[in-house]
Order: sequence, then structure tokens, then C-alpha cells
Amino acid sequence: MAENAEHADHTAPPAASHPAYPVGLRLAGRRVVVLGGGQVAQRRLPALIAAGADITLISPSATPSVEAMAEAGEITWVKRRYEDGDLADAWYALVATTDPASNAAASAEAERTRTWCVRSDDAEAATAWTPATGRGEGVTVAVLTGHDPRRSAAVRDAILEGLRDGSIAAPQHRARTPFVALVGGGPGDPDLITVRGRRLLAEADVVIADRLGPRDLLDELPPHVEVIDAAKIPYGRFMAQEAINNALIEHAKAGRSVVRLKGGDPFVFGRGMEEAQALAAEGIACTVVPGISSSISVPGAAGIPVTHRGVAHEFTVVSGHVAPDDPRSLVDWASLAKLTGTLVILMGVDKIGKIAEALVAHGKDPRTPLALVQEGTTASQRRVDATLETVAETVKAQEVRPPAVIVIGDVVAEGPNRLIEQG
Repeated sequence: MAENAEHADHTAPPAASHPAYPVGLRLAGRRVVVLGGGQVAQRRLPALIAAGADITLISPSATPSVEAMAEAGEITWVKRRYEDGDLADAWYALVATTDPASNAAASAEAERTRTWCVRSDDAEAATAWTPATGRGEGVTVAVLTGHDPRRSAAVRDAILEGLRDGSIAAPQHRARTPFVALVGGGPGDPDLITVRGRRLLAEADVVIADRLGPRDLLDELPPHVEVIDAAKIPYGRFMAQEAINNALIEHAKAGRSVVRLKGGDPFVFGRGMEEAQALAAEGIACTVVPGISSSISVPGAAGIPVTHRGVAHEFTVVSGHVAPDDPRSLVDWASLAKLTGTLVILMGVDKIGKIAEALVAHGKDPRTPLALVQEGTTASQRRVDATLETVAETVKAQEVRPPAVIVIGDVVAEGPNRLIEQG
């Protein structure tokens, strides 16, 4: 009787009153069968691929994204409908076709072969459920709430956000390797820093922050974190680059986790490479976390596309901290004046008069539209419009102050300026 009971064919799904037993499947190198190449497969396949599964997709058709996965060799695509026996030797199956009869037949085969099976059309008939899953650095969060997938996703998102911003305390109990990270904080709005950048901030012992970095994030740091002000205010008090490099090296050698928080992107006029080179010279490795550059994001927040079909097929980003007539300038203003695309100038508010004169002198139409976006993406954002011909007077009259991104080109007149709301 015991042997018969052990090998009995249990065809009934688990009772609904019993909770699902959570488990993490290690699918690397193991056969997984996916039935159906539609939107469900498109959403689920990337995670299965990332898990290293040996995936066979069985479907007469597929979405372009799923087809691209097959063409890239990430999955094996059998272009036909489900047939009995397709789940042989499979460890896991995802049934997601549009044919209820095929789904039921595949589910029955999975029950016979004791293959854990997810069904997109009938969760009650399945032997496994897909949780709402999210991943951070070294952490996977999976949430099941029975038959409320939206709540599952909301709980998952809340947990991940808490881990990333440090509001959920989850200290590491194993020894943590100190690090140095050059983090791009984005254009100013604290919500526009990358997820990885925010997580590294939450793990830092020392933060060396620029004036143009997302300052609001510093208030979220735990009390033990040392914050060093590396503000470089034009024509005012500043911390020399050498001092910043030395501070990074000193704290890294002391075994601390250090974040160098910059505005925009570390490698777009951020002197990030100088800091990386200084660390490398001392044998200290660093991680570079890219940020959203203000050269693109600030015009976008002000309703200006840096490219637009039929108007601009390229855009050029230039530093304006050195005037065109300054012998230190490395910019070929004569060539820039001949371009038909968009010109974005950073750090050029106080030099814009001379820049405009140089562009016009080299052939740029003085009526070319121009916009200055001050304090872009922040609550203090404002946009001032002018032309190359009028910009010098406009800057003085409107008292435009840095930081401001300057956009020159026909795209300035294209955006639905008043219809786009920040954020």
C-alpha cells in the first residue's frame, strides 16, 4: 500500500486554502519549456535566460522581441503548436498559449511527469505561481499574495525601494569590501539619480559631494556618514581638484566605502577621469556609475528635444567655461557654426555673449533661436528664450545665473513648451 501511495498519480491541484511554498529554483543548464511566444513569454523569458536555463520555446509564432531572443541564440524556438511529450525531461514549464485546450493538455502532462508548471490562463490549475520579482545588488525579492498580482508588485517595489534608498535597514553581517564609486547624480532632481547610485549612497561611509549634485539625497544619509563639501562655486570658495583626489585616496586607504557624488555624469565635464587616474596611481580601483547628463535631460525637462525628425539629426555638447578668444580653448567654433544640428553648451552663461559673437562671425544666422534653462529639473527651474543676436542682453536683463544649460538651434522652437510638466 505504501508503494502504491508513493507512486499514485495525483492529478488534483493543491487546495486553494493552502499557501504556496516559496522556493528559489536553480535552473542553470536545466531544461525549461515555454509554450506560447506572446506577451507573457516576452515578459518571463529574460529572467529565465538570466538564470542560465536551457530554454525551449514551442510556438508557431512569437513577438518580435521573443524572435530576437531566438535569433541571438538565447533560446531554442520550435515553430509549431504543443504536442504531447514536449515536456519530457523538463524541470520547469511555462504554459502561456492562447489555446485553452493546449494549455490544459500541457498542464496535465506536467502533472503526470511531475514538472512544476505555471499557467498564465488559470493559476488554480497550475502547480507553481510566478511571484512578483525584483533584483538589487546581491538581493532577490519575490512576493506572492495569492490572486492579487498588483498588490504583489506593489509590495515588491516598496521593499526594493526601501533597500535601495536605505529606509529599510538591512545591514550586511558579513565583512563588506570597501569601495570607491564615482557616482553621477543626474541633473539635480533627486529622483533622477540611478538606482545603483542611490544604493551605493546608502552603503557609503564617506560622501564627497559637489554643489551640483542632488543635495536632497544627503539628508537621507545615516548619521555616521561623513559628508565632505567639494563645492566648486564659480569665482568663489572652492576645493582644489588635487584636494578632492587626496580625500578620495585617504578615505579609501583607511578602509572606508567612499562615494564621490557629482552632478550629471562623471565623465561629461565632471573631471571623473582625473579622479579615476589619481586612484589608479595609488592602486585603488573604483566603480564608475553613469548619471543622466544635464546636456540631454535639462533641455528635455524644458520641452526642448535635442534631436527632432526633419529638424536636427545630430547634437553637439560643448563646454563654455573658456571663451572662444581664450588661447586655452580647445573648441573649433568655426566648425560648430557650420553644423545644422543642435548645439548644447554647459558652463557657458557668463561667456555666452562672446560665444554667440563667434558663432555669428563664422556664419551662423544671428536669428538662430536659443534657450537658457536655469536650475534644470529642480523646483527653481526656469527657461529664458532669446536668439544669438539678443542673448547677451537677455542674460543681463533676465539675470540668468549658473547653473544653466544653453540650447542653440531650431529645436528650441519645436517643443510644446507650456504643455510639458517637469517630472
